[in-house]
Amino acid sequence: MPKRMRPWADLFIRRLERYSLQQRLFFSYIVIILIPGIVFSLIMFRQLNESYTKDVIRKSESSIEVEKTNIQNNMETMERAVQIALSDREVMNYIDRSTDPDPAELIEFSSNTMNNLLRLQFNNPDLEHIRIFSDNLLISEIWPVFLKESRMANEPWYDEVLRLNGGALWEISERDKEPIQNHIRDEKEFRQKMSLLREIEYPKGKHVGIIQVDMLLSRFFPSTYAGHSNGQSQMFVVTPSGGLYYDPSRSLLPASELAAARLAEKLSPTEHAGAYRHFNLSLSGEPYLAVYAYIDSIGAYVVQLTSLQAALADLNKTRNTILLVNVVLIAILSVSTFFLNSLILKKLRQLTLSMKKIRQGDFNVQLPVGGGSEVGELTFHFRKMMGKINELIADAVNKQAATKEAELKTLKNQIDSHFLYNTLENIKMLAEVENQRPISDALTSLGSMMRYNLRWSGEYVRLREELNHARHYVALMNLRFDQRIVLRAELTERDLDLEVLKMSLQPIIENAVKHGLNGHAASECDLTITLTTYTDERAQMIVIEDNGAGMSPEKTRRLNEKIRAADDGRSMETSADSGGTSGRAAGGNGIGLRNVHQRLQLFYGSEYGLWVESEEHRYTRVMIKLPYFNLIGGETEHVQTLDRR
Repeated sequence: MPKRMRPWADLFIRRLERYSLQQRLFFSYIVIILIPGIVFSLIMFRQLNESYTKDVIRKSESSIEVEKTNIQNNMETMERAVQIALSDREVMNYIDRSTDPDPAELIEFSSNTMNNLLRLQFNNPDLEHIRIFSDNLLISEIWPVFLKESRMANEPWYDEVLRLNGGALWEISERDKEPIQNHIRDEKEFRQKMSLLREIEYPKGKHVGIIQVDMLLSRFFPSTYAGHSNGQSQMFVVTPSGGLYYDPSRSLLPASELAAARLAEKLSPTEHAGAYRHFNLSLSGEPYLAVYAYIDSIGAYVVQLTSLQAALADLNKTRNTILLVNVVLIAILSVSTFFLNSLILKKLRQLTLSMKKIRQGDFNVQLPVGGGSEVGELTFHFRKMMGKINELIADAVNKQAATKEAELKTLKNQIDSHFLYNTLENIKMLAEVENQRPISDALTSLGSMMRYNLRWSGEYVRLREELNHARHYVALMNLRFDQRIVLRAELTERDLDLEVLKMSLQPIIENAVKHGLNGHAASECDLTITLTTYTDERAQMIVIEDNGAGMSPEKTRRLNEKIRAADDGRSMETSADSGGTSGRAAGGNGIGLRNVHQRLQLFYGSEYGLWVESEEHRYTRVMIKLPYFNLIGGETEHVQTLDRR
């Protein structure tokens, strides 16, 4: 339970305990019936809502798929018209001619080639215009097909067509304006159209003109302009720039509301061809579902907008009916359970009154309740309990005496420990009086080690405490080895606050001292023990390395196997010839390191522990892996991996 909710839960429980058992049972029955009923109603309503939404999405995708097929067919028709027009050699010779045509040639061209182009347009009733614009000054304009390129040089799409170098450009235009200036406005001029524009290069790389094939949007997007019979959905074509194209006469919403909806800002290209997306929106306080697909070839979206108002109204009516039925059932069951609880709990109230008298000190009360019910059984056990009260009082007196005796023993043990510490302090003072500083320091280290070992308040300590304990041990060992041992800790202040197991470093350093000096017995070289740490992903690595005798690869391998050997109750083999920080405490059989390894796995898990790396006559390195936990900053979310090689 979250911490912020716990006070509210405690307050609710305290208030609930103020009511009688009958009232609590009454409330429980209501909650047991009410919550499942509400949850069931909400789940069923949600499933119905999701089912209807999926059905709308499926139908919308089907409608968009039909429209995409229509668009693809119309694009192929327009592209085929371009190919047929440009494949006519007479057309290409005319727009690329280098001499002035004579009248007879123009008449023949107009009668044959021109009629072929017009016939191509008339044979495809969906095509509105086929126009060829040329910048050749030697040709004459033949309306309505051949026109001067200067008439459309100011169009916004002109530079884009030239940039495509013969590629197709699909452009939606708001008006179907005639290139030749016409001062008499025609209603046809305000028709929206889709234009296929392509630069004409003849030969390849030489610009000779631009061809334009037009189709009205009502024919290019037939489903969009056809409307829908149910009156609850409508299809739109939306451009990324915000252009919205549809049939205003069959509009599902007013134009002002569609403009305010800003559909273009809510659409994004789908990940791959044929993919669909959908989203919900609210317009005029009513819910709508928009399903759309992006058509990359024309750079526009096809959107199917469906009203959910009618369906949600039916679903809400169903939900309200179910909730009303639940409320009526709860009211009937509440009245029934109230009277039933009164009958069932009558004997329990009698037992409660009798127990109150006993609590006030009247032990002569006769419990009137009997029988084989749960209340009768409770009365029987209560009588037995009253019969043993005196026995329990006697036992309490005896236990109190035993507790006092245990406290005296504990106090005596504490006095013995303090006596030992005080004795060491007295000997230390005598050594200082006699100016025996080494002995005084050794006693200080010994006392600190004893306090550290005996003061076992927990399994986890800071690395700082474990390091101090190891330093005291090294100080004692330097008395024996004539100050030949150097313990060097390359740690930061933050590293010293890392959490480690108590007594996990000293056994390893003890083995380093015991076995690492084997290679230095005949020389004056010191044994240097270096302690470092670094993070590896979410683990903390502690490295204890010495420059002692080291071990061969085979001995190192055998030692690591012994450290990880299963504890089957048999003694481990002794490797008397292994050296370095091998962890071979207790006679050189690796038990010291094995015990530390097992403790690490016991407290942290099987993925943690230690292993040994060594090279003969050079070094021995013990690697300890444990979870990263800093007692100051807590567990770190992201730790940087450091390369220690």
